[in-house]
Amino acid sequence: QVQLVESGGGMVQAGDSLRLSCAASGRAFSTYAMAWFRQAPGKEREIVASIRWSGGSTYYADFVEGRFTISRELRKIAAHLQMNSLKPEDTAVYYCAAQRIGAREYDIWGQGTQVTVSS
Repeated sequence: QVQLVESGGGMVQAGDSLRLSCAASGRAFSTYAMAWFRQAPGKEREIVASIRWSGGSTYYADFVEGRFTISRELRKIAAHLQMNSLKPEDTAVYYCAAQRIGAREYDIWGQGTQVTVSS
């Protein structure tokens, strides 16, 4: 069984930084892309950033505004999200997801890690 395990969430003040990490455990799989999503209370889940495994091209949601950086580790199935200049509106549960080669969408999800930004 494959799992994604996130770490690095926490409670910070506006303007602070956090680094989220996500690593796969269990059976290895071929990765097409990895991404970070988030879901705030009462809101739908939205994508934050994604990265293609081959080539490393990235995508960021408009609200990131250059504050976040997604990266990957090729030697293992792992991804990171460096978040700088955090705002209270970034408060949410952040989820790591992986899209396996051949899958039409992100098909492996982590359990989520809470990020709380106080003003």
